[in-house]
Order: sequence, then structure tokens, then C-alpha cells
Amino acid sequence: MYHITVNGQSIETNQTTIKPVLDELQLTEGRYAVEVNGELIPKSELATTALEADMVIEVVQAVGGG
Repeated sequence: MYHITVNGQSIETNQTTIKPVLDELQLTEGRYAVEVNGELIPKSELATTALEADMVIEVVQAVGGG
């Protein structure tokens, strides 16, 4: 089990990569960007980027408007 922080919230998960965690938290809908420990991660790499203990993940949703 991994203890991580997602958007400021501490959680524990049994997932091994980032994408399923974000899917469970419903953070992968629409346009979004993901930063892990201060580094921007391409969406194409989320399913293969392994979780690590105490990882800090920030997800930013793009909002349209004018």
C-alpha cells in the first residue's frame, strides 16, 4: 500500500501506477495536466509511471470560458 498526496489530500492506495489512482478520484475527465513531485508528466506516461511512497501529485483541470 502506498501513502501519497493528491491535490493536497493524503490517501492510501493499492494501485501501482498513477493513472488508476486519478481514474478512481475522477480527475481524468476533460482536459487536465499532472505534476508529480514538481515535474510535469505527459498523459501518455501516466499508466506506466510507478507510484512511490510519499509521492505528491497535483492535477489541474482546464476550464474554458471567455
